[in-house]
Amino acid sequence: MSYALLKMIHVSSVILSYSLFFLRGIWLMRDSANLRQRWVKVLPHVIDTVLLTSAVLLAITIQQNPLQNSWLTAKVAGLLVYIGLGMVAMRFGKSRQAKITAWVAAQCVFIYIVLVAITKNPLLGIG
Repeated sequence: MSYALLKMIHVSSVILSYSLFFLRGIWLMRDSANLRQRWVKVLPHVIDTVLLTSAVLLAITIQQNPLQNSWLTAKVAGLLVYIGLGMVAMRFGKSRQAKITAWVAAQCVFIYIVLVAITKNPLLGIG
């Protein structure tokens, strides 16, 4: 598979994954019944599987090792934090306020990941 196609799949799945996460957060704040629909529980896992698979294939294609490239290490670390916050926001938060706080924090981490991806700099111009 070509680099351009892999990158298009990766970026598209990032956009879909984030858009759905954002929408689910809005539904969370509104206490919407939409959050309990089956497709809302299944589709994020499908999209995120495509996202992670395309990320691994991209790293292999461009011969980038997350342990050797600080910007890629920062993206992976950011992703783990983003996933953890998402789990708190959508499933494990003990209160509505905790869920919303985790959702907002996840937005900040997502922005960081995107900026690192664009700049290839984990410090974002600091230092």
